[in-house]
Amino acid sequence: MSASDLVITVHNPGTGEPIGEIAATSPEGLLDAVGAAQLGQAAMAAMPAHERAGLLQRIAELIEGEQSELARLLAAENGKPLLQTRAEVAAAIRIFRGFAAEATRIFGRQTPLDAVPGLERHLAVTVREPLGVVAALVPFNYPVELYAHKAAAALAAGNAVLVQPPARCPLALVRIAELVELAGAPPYAHQLVPGGVQVSQALAELPGIAAVSLTGSTEAGREIARRGARTLKKVLLELGGNDALIVCADADIEAAARAVVLGRLARGNGQICCAVKRVYVQDPVYDDFVSALLAQTGKLSVGDQLLESTDVGPLIAESAAERVEAAVGRLVADGARLVAGGERRGAFVDPVVLVDVPARSGAFAEEIFGPVAPVARFADPAEAVRMANESPYGLQAAVFTRDISRAFRIARQLDVGTVVINGSTALRAENLPFGGTKDTGGNREGLHETLLDLTRQKTIVVMEAF
Repeated sequence: MSASDLVITVHNPGTGEPIGEIAATSPEGLLDAVGAAQLGQAAMAAMPAHERAGLLQRIAELIEGEQSELARLLAAENGKPLLQTRAEVAAAIRIFRGFAAEATRIFGRQTPLDAVPGLERHLAVTVREPLGVVAALVPFNYPVELYAHKAAAALAAGNAVLVQPPARCPLALVRIAELVELAGAPPYAHQLVPGGVQVSQALAELPGIAAVSLTGSTEAGREIARRGARTLKKVLLELGGNDALIVCADADIEAAARAVVLGRLARGNGQICCAVKRVYVQDPVYDDFVSALLAQTGKLSVGDQLLESTDVGPLIAESAAERVEAAVGRLVADGARLVAGGERRGAFVDPVVLVDVPARSGAFAEEIFGPVAPVARFADPAEAVRMANESPYGLQAAVFTRDISRAFRIARQLDVGTVVINGSTALRAENLPFGGTKDTGGNREGLHETLLDLTRQKTIVVMEAF
């Protein structure tokens, strides 16, 4: 490996300007990090719960003290508008504080052995212990927030964590890692291991790592799971999505259109696993919905992500914008009509609205990671549910209707992890379980769920205790 292979140059995706460099992790460096993490994990496991909670609180305070700077750095390297990166850093602060509280609530249980004849005089208690070393594979789209979900949970449970930041936008996490050290984390309990796919795959394969947590594509998830199986480590996956939004004839049309604009075209520049990616509208209100959607889309400002007035910034790279452009072309080739946007300028893509999308289009079934809103028709809500469930993904879905009984009926029929009624699927609250079915991975992340996933149970039996 040459010296140049060990340097990652980070660019502003909108301008192409280099904004920083970090060292990539060599194979030897990764082995050293995994070995050192065993020492860090022992130190974390030895910390009382209140000390782990205090550490996480200090990390949150330090991040909060640099919130503006971190948000600007994240916007520059990631492409999301500044208003959105501020919100992302704020979410990370809440998540660290949430896991600080959860660190003091890792409960065991007592199991009555007198339920089994002959064991009446014995006592059994079950306690939860740290897993060991956790590898956190962080994606580019919401790196600070999703890092917090993984790293804060690992530390709260008494684990060490090896964080692989996204190669295209690692700089904000580099600074946060410095803050974690400043907060007093034990040596080697929290380490960054930057690099490409070789690092991810090695983390999944290496012994000495008890669990690997990935947010990423379904393809990447399958590969990490396959490699993790060799050492029987726990693999936690939050993967792709192709969320459906169903607009019934009695819906608030303006609100439904707003959910698509804010939850798909503007939020994260469309690069969100839980964004609205398929829109199904009932025939009687189809034209009115499209009119409302076009009117609201036309008000979006596309441009420099560092300007307060920008709604949609550049995608993470020009190659990502090219993939979006190609996907739009496939939809048009299948019979959809392009009625707004679609122009690409480097990494920028003007927000796209496509109408009369054939529900059977192969491109419609794909996850498009960019600001694209394809709109299809349906006659009966049962038809919309069937089409929504035909996707191989099952992250989230939404239904707009004024009939609460219909809303709950459809929600129960949709094969997804979360259903939002009269709102956008681009919703993630840290105190709710987040994840989905089928090719989305099956795992759930959240303050309560992740902490349990990153612990293991031990049963202790006291003979003749009574």
